[in-house]
Amino acid sequence: MAPIVHGLEAEYYGKIQFVYLDAGDPKTKEFQQALGFRVQPAFYLLDGEGRILKQWIGIVSAEEFREAFDQALSSQP
Repeated sequence: MAPIVHGLEAEYYGKIQFVYLDAGDPKTKEFQQALGFRVQPAFYLLDGEGRILKQWIGIVSAEEFREAFDQALSSQP
């Protein structure tokens, strides 16, 4: 998944902020709980207020991400 995600990060640079959490790092535990994280890989698309717009678990295609990203970007004021 890393090549897909890193490619999308470059493609959406300046439009979407990508944040990577180490699930094994106890410093991220509170954020993981807030998101409802349970298994890897897990991906979350959040709005500017931190609300979950979309959540994926498991393998996700670049096109699935693009559709959600584009929809989120088009609904911003």
